[in-house]
Amino acid sequence: MKDTILSFGNLIGGQWIPAEDARANVNPSDTNDIIGHYASADASAVDAAVAAARDAFEAWSQTSPQVRHDLLDAVGTSILARKEEIGRLLAREEGKTLPEAIGETTRAGQVFKFFAGEALRIAGDAQASTRPDIDVEVIREPVGVVGLITPWNFPIAIPAWKIAPALAYGNCAVLKPADLTPGCAHVIAEALHEAGCPSGVFNLVMGRGSVVGEAIVTHDGIDAVSFTGSAATGARIAETCGRLRKKVQTEMGGKNPMVVLDDADLDIAVPACLNGAYFSTGQRCTASSRLIVQSGIHDAFVERLSREMQALKVGDALDAGTQIGPVVDERQLASNLDYVAIARSEAAEVIGGDRIDGPAPGFFQAPALFLGTDNGMRINREEIFGPCASVIRVTNAEEALAVANDTEFGLSAGICTSSLKHARTFRRRVEAGMVMVNLPTAGVDYHVPFGGRKGSSYGAREQGRYAVEFYTTVKTSYISAG
Repeated sequence: MKDTILSFGNLIGGQWIPAEDARANVNPSDTNDIIGHYASADASAVDAAVAAARDAFEAWSQTSPQVRHDLLDAVGTSILARKEEIGRLLAREEGKTLPEAIGETTRAGQVFKFFAGEALRIAGDAQASTRPDIDVEVIREPVGVVGLITPWNFPIAIPAWKIAPALAYGNCAVLKPADLTPGCAHVIAEALHEAGCPSGVFNLVMGRGSVVGEAIVTHDGIDAVSFTGSAATGARIAETCGRLRKKVQTEMGGKNPMVVLDDADLDIAVPACLNGAYFSTGQRCTASSRLIVQSGIHDAFVERLSREMQALKVGDALDAGTQIGPVVDERQLASNLDYVAIARSEAAEVIGGDRIDGPAPGFFQAPALFLGTDNGMRINREEIFGPCASVIRVTNAEEALAVANDTEFGLSAGICTSSLKHARTFRRRVEAGMVMVNLPTAGVDYHVPFGGRKGSSYGAREQGRYAVEFYTTVKTSYISAG
């Protein structure tokens, strides 16, 4: 007898609303495994969620910081206590290996606990006026009702790092998670609800981006929008929010460079590139997709990296020993395979990259390495978002820096070198929001800013104390002593 497949509804105004229309949440490691049927709402659900959030905003924005701290801390505690269970769900719905999925879940719990603390540290500023007998005070206030739109590749961490600061600073929120991976967002909604989140303060509306996401962005009851996803969609959202005079924050793509200089230690450089390019199936905006390698170390680096890449175990995300899980779905896999074909058409030497069979029907791809490439090729200009990386040979550190900066993106950049001089120069001159020295370009801490430049990010930074810039607005008051 087959297990019953559960149906999951939206959370609106403190009530669970059963799904009238639903979408199957399919395991990319085994497409016979249906995780559940999750609501696929229409714009009317957004209307209801925004109305609930607006009704709740005045009371929530005036609530004691201790109340907000206690709620977020309880959610963080709940997530951490269930990290193995939630990690297993994450691995099933997104395809991360189980250790990676548990690690991401742990980070989500830590994010909630960090912002629980931040709720108690909302600082202002008192200054002397230029005029006599007048005091000046600058205080931070919540923006209002914020719309949060999150991607499929980090289905619990990214919702966490948007929801937690939004609520910590006194906003109410409407979350639309990716329709490919709604399960983890639903878990957060459950944790908030069970922790006693007041009705309407947090609302979950699941559905298609073209329907629910569009309704959130254009709704006149939404004061600010935080989006993480593709560059094209992010650009459209930023344009729309600008026209509608909404505060907007967009985190988009990357074509991240990892420079390997002649003086690099291969015992450091190869693992860093292997991790950055291929772990999480390369489905990270911070992935090392352009490996810029100096001539003197090029051949030794390529030989070792290609050997270790081909030895990576691709398989079911839940299986012990799996290092690379599946691609998230058929459409993404088809896109990846198209780029492998493009690499061949551009005369790159291609190692790996083929679709492969897994233990069950799923979306598996061997990691790919493109050799003999130059920075003008499409494979080095466009974000692939899969387990694919290119090697670009350069002659010196100055050329490496120029190639690293020759991109429309600017999220993360890395360098492997034993030279403090080269590391310092690169760190100062590379056009990226985050820089790694002798570390993978992917992998960041939750208590410091996340974001980039150019086509990678628009608006205030996410995470850490810098999140306050997006989720609050400042008010300057003048008081006369009379």
